[in-house]
Amino acid sequence: AQRRGMTMLPIQIASRSEVGGRSRNEDHVLHGELPGGWYALLADGAGGHSDGALASELVVRAAAHELRERAAQSALQPDALGAMIRNAHAALNERQRGARGRQRMHATLVLLWIDRAQQHAMWSHAGDSRLYRLRRGRIAQVTHDDSVVQGMVDAGLLDAAQARIHPQRNQLLAALGSDEPIEPHCCDTALELQDGDVFLLCSDGWHDTLAHADIEASLAESRSADAWLDAMQRLLLARAQAPQDNFSAIAVWVGDPAEVTHIRAI
Repeated sequence: AQRRGMTMLPIQIASRSEVGGRSRNEDHVLHGELPGGWYALLADGAGGHSDGALASELVVRAAAHELRERAAQSALQPDALGAMIRNAHAALNERQRGARGRQRMHATLVLLWIDRAQQHAMWSHAGDSRLYRLRRGRIAQVTHDDSVVQGMVDAGLLDAAQARIHPQRNQLLAALGSDEPIEPHCCDTALELQDGDVFLLCSDGWHDTLAHADIEASLAESRSADAWLDAMQRLLLARAQAPQDNFSAIAVWVGDPAEVTHIRAI
């Protein structure tokens, strides 16, 4: 049942996925609305030839298919989102089982679900594609990268600015398509939504270029999810170092973030 006395806040979703300075785009994004809520999925693939693009599309489509089926049957729980990533990992490995002699395909995956009745958000991820939440214009990184550099940050050896330019920043400790079992990270409990909440899913080509302060500043000057992505993309392109990686993002706005952020700034 819907939370008593609550009308579901309006949801805006917008996305970008750009090739940057690479020969092909190996990121994949997908978002949509179901009777039970809204979903957003983003993956960043890697592999020989065009296999990275295939990997990211395959894991997104596999997870989205399972999400639609599960959401049609009952309310989703956090552990179900983790199962979707494990099953997408299995689907990718099944696809490459017969491709001997070819470089393995890998992909990151981050998944967000907003429940219409409960008015809360749930997430799961594996790899270094990220989910951020901004509340009253202030950013918090929700996910924790499965990467060598994140381990260095955790150990106090690097700060965030150093991590964004470290030569090992793309070296992952976990990804879909590896020959190891995968244990996705999931939220312990759902995140209750407030008017003005904003979520940003993004690949490393996006978050390696934009600092948290850049993301906050771009939000403060934007009146829609689409305009916010435009503002961030302009900044990203102005800062891009050749060859710029593929860069992708999905923005999810709950209620009226522009108004809430503006009030905080006054």
